Amino acid sequence: MVRGPAGAWAVLGPLLWGCGLALLQGGMLYPQESRSRERKELNGLWSFRADFSDNRRQGFEQQWYRKPLRESGPTLDMPVPSSFNDISQDGRLRSFIGWVWYEREAILPQRWTQDLGTRVVLRISSAHYYAIVWVNGVHVTEHEGGHLPFEADISKLVQVKLTAQTSAGPLSDFYTLPVGIRTVAVTERQFLINGKPFYFHGVNKHEDADIRGKGFDWSLLVKDFNLLRWLGANAFRTSHYPYAEEVMQLCDRYGIVVIDESPGVGIVLAQSFSNASLQHHLEVMEEMVRRDKNHPAVVMWSVANEPSSFLEQAAYYFKMLIGHTKALDPSRPVTFVTSSSYEKDLGVPYVDVICVNSYYSWYHDYGHMEVIQLQLATQFERWHEAYQKPIIQSEYGAETIIGFHEDPPLMFSEEYQKGLLQQYHVILDQKRKEYVVGELIWNFADFMTDQSPQRAIGNRKGIFTRQRQPKSAAFLLRERYWKLANETRYLQSAVMSQCVGNSPFTK
Repeated sequence: MVRGPAGAWAVLGPLLWGCGLALLQGGMLYPQESRSRERKELNGLWSFRADFSDNRRQGFEQQWYRKPLRESGPTLDMPVPSSFNDISQDGRLRSFIGWVWYEREAILPQRWTQDLGTRVVLRISSAHYYAIVWVNGVHVTEHEGGHLPFEADISKLVQVKLTAQTSAGPLSDFYTLPVGIRTVAVTERQFLINGKPFYFHGVNKHEDADIRGKGFDWSLLVKDFNLLRWLGANAFRTSHYPYAEEVMQLCDRYGIVVIDESPGVGIVLAQSFSNASLQHHLEVMEEMVRRDKNHPAVVMWSVANEPSSFLEQAAYYFKMLIGHTKALDPSRPVTFVTSSSYEKDLGVPYVDVICVNSYYSWYHDYGHMEVIQLQLATQFERWHEAYQKPIIQSEYGAETIIGFHEDPPLMFSEEYQKGLLQQYHVILDQKRKEYVVGELIWNFADFMTDQSPQRAIGNRKGIFTRQRQPKSAAFLLRERYWKLANETRYLQSAVMSQCVGNSPFTK
């Protein structure tokens, strides 16, 4: 377990294992695997706590290093490597000076501890600017100065605890799987979690950011989850593909509900509904359900986004696809996201929840926000009259370039995005008392797209910029989502209890 002082950033390196090999006296070798050496990376999520006490020494006075850090008080998830200053939405951390504490539990291979000739070295690649390291409550080393690595021999301190045996006796394998206990059900007018009505208020996302594109990045992921919590969102859809498994794990930990969507996007041509396409789609759903079925945060499967579900072939295609998905997992409802009209959609009869995308006063009726309420109310009423199923407004929004201001509001200004959302919210507030069970803004953040005359360097419908800075609409949604959360305060405890003993925050 490692704690460090305040600083711009900390990098926790790998554990290095060597068969009795001594390090060179005149230098420090970079850890790499060989026939005689193994290494174990400790990068990832660590528990984190800043010491905000007046003298910044509460951690030492209360000996936080002698027990799990979460028992000392509230902790945060902190990616390593990263700069803690920019990850959180807590402004106090932005320029914090003082001691910060990091902790992680590491499970070592048995052979590292059973062979007395094995040397186990803990290497810290860099920690700014003064670091003190404990392992199992024992002080092992200190280091002053950033940028450069330091290490400590911890061979005598590491332990392995046996937790499971086969019926025959010998230990065969270790695996830890967080347990989630909750129920999901759907009625004609409600979405139920643990038997209580649940209202989705959240976002659609994309795995996208500057430079890294769709590449996985712990710092970006934790920042996004901190923004979701700041926003008061309780749900998101993995538009339009399954997200990284680490994303699903954090949703379990934070109690954020997920509509898990397959990469079934672009199913628009008649040939897209061929038997070959269907067979592949069935296989994709099997792979996705197999991967994500143990995540309690996943409450619904989405098999596709905006297909041409009005085509004749769509009826058979979605009957087979949705039936197959329900057979794979009878415990969750199944949907797809439609942009077709209620009278022509041939796939919706097979879904459990109707998810509808609409962009009133954006892709048509340009600038005429006064028509939104009538159009949206009519949309909801016709869908529910036709199918008697709960409805989610799965996408809505407008493109906005941060810093553009116009009054009266004009398209692409921050005022227009904010005004458009407000018009939607009037009808959503009316219909959520009846059969509308959720609203998901498009989109959480701006994202890159192909070039076109309609795109000003990517899609700008985010309520945050691609760099995760808020537009005016983000503050509007924050006020709304926290109001919705406070109206249904019991939902937080219901959702957070999904993963037993796996909450990232101590109460």
